[in-house]
Amino acid sequence: MRETPGSKTLGFNEPLIFDRSTAGRLGTTLPDLDLPEADPASVLPHGLARAERIGLPEVSEPEVVRHFVRLSSWNYSVDHGFYPLGSCTMKYNPKLNEWAARLPGFAHLHPYTPDALAQGAIQLMVALEEMLAEISGMAAISLQPAAGAHGELTAMMMIRECLAKRGDPRKKVLIPDTAHGTNPATCTLNGYEVASVPSTDEGFLDPQAIAKMMDEDVAAVMLTNPNTLGLFERYVKDVADVVHAKGGFVFGDGANLNAIMGRARPGDFGIDAMQFNLHKTFSTPHGGGGPGSGPVGVCKDLAPYLPLPRPLRLGDGSFALSEDAPDSIGRVRSFAGNFGVMVRAYTYLREIGAPGVKRVSEMAVLNANYLLSLIKDTYRVPFGNGRCMHECVASDRDLQKETGVSTLDVAKGLIDRGFHPPTVYFPLVVRGALMMEPTETESRESVEEFAAALLDIAARAAEDPDAFHRAPERTRLGRLDETAAARKPVLKAE
Repeated sequence: MRETPGSKTLGFNEPLIFDRSTAGRLGTTLPDLDLPEADPASVLPHGLARAERIGLPEVSEPEVVRHFVRLSSWNYSVDHGFYPLGSCTMKYNPKLNEWAARLPGFAHLHPYTPDALAQGAIQLMVALEEMLAEISGMAAISLQPAAGAHGELTAMMMIRECLAKRGDPRKKVLIPDTAHGTNPATCTLNGYEVASVPSTDEGFLDPQAIAKMMDEDVAAVMLTNPNTLGLFERYVKDVADVVHAKGGFVFGDGANLNAIMGRARPGDFGIDAMQFNLHKTFSTPHGGGGPGSGPVGVCKDLAPYLPLPRPLRLGDGSFALSEDAPDSIGRVRSFAGNFGVMVRAYTYLREIGAPGVKRVSEMAVLNANYLLSLIKDTYRVPFGNGRCMHECVASDRDLQKETGVSTLDVAKGLIDRGFHPPTVYFPLVVRGALMMEPTETESRESVEEFAAALLDIAARAAEDPDAFHRAPERTRLGRLDETAAARKPVLKAE
């Protein structure tokens, strides 16, 4: 088995910290109290004092430090190695961004700080909105949504409100079978029915299929471009023209913006609303539930409905958070959004500049095509004729048919070879899908090492398929019953 960076690690089966507790052991040294100890019941409002003390673990400082450092080593991250999750854009996060987000003036700024004392923060938000508008071709931006799906929801809320203002409430939304999985949930939460649009045999959205389904009851089409097959929707402008002719809107999922930013602007090919993923495209760490930020950009017709407050540059050169927008859908998140993520994205864009934005997409597409070229003779590539955008989708259908080694087995085999698995079994239109996105931050060597691991799995699958059914075998824990874990989770120790 080929050794790769990270394939040899020292692991610990770490017990609960309570299991290390010894009565009377301390991790701190505090001065003796010079006041009498107060009875909590005498100083806390009635009903808020606990009947008995909390049983906290009693451990030394080294035990606390080692416990949590060991737990942290169980997590895989972009600082450990290549994170090839397709559709997630898990790029390396420059530490300069972290330094900027931790500047005291940003990190310690209270959300209720008056505008006059938060000029730098509001100026940053205004500047970031302007950058995102230029990159996307949108007329206006809101930074408020907390994540990509939240940005989708916000965009569809604005579309719904705009149609209602026109006296034209509609009931349906069209979604291609290559769109992101959150799109149907977004529609349902907005009260829309969903109709699926099948892709062509080449993996593209067909304007004629949209034309057949598009009527005065369709509020919008939600598409992802590039789509989840890693292909640029070549007929996107034609689709937009069909939808606009019937009075509908086109929402473009911006999760895959890493493939086209600096080279193509969604607003220029007919997108009316889109969400950005600052925690993907613009280089903020994410995973495990956060942090996230999903700004939404809109066309001129939807701009009056953007959430409040709006960061504005005033005529005298100062900045303010404005609540003056009578048609706004209102607030969709507390305060102005996830400000720390905004600082990171702003820093990232200022660091790479306009030429760097273009270079990012060029290198992301180059890396994905290089990876695909290395594996396409071994793994089936159902769409794209051997070409892709920022991510490539392969299938293990032939491998499973010949050896019995499944998509899940391939993913587990990659873990034994020191790699985080890619996205598997998605998109649903590809049987046994392996969805891989190298991003621009991976070197040629890391792409080659990952491809070599995939090829090694395919070569060894015929020799010993049972080994892959047991994988991973070189990790702290072996293969888990993922179905049972999802259906019968154990949330705490007995």
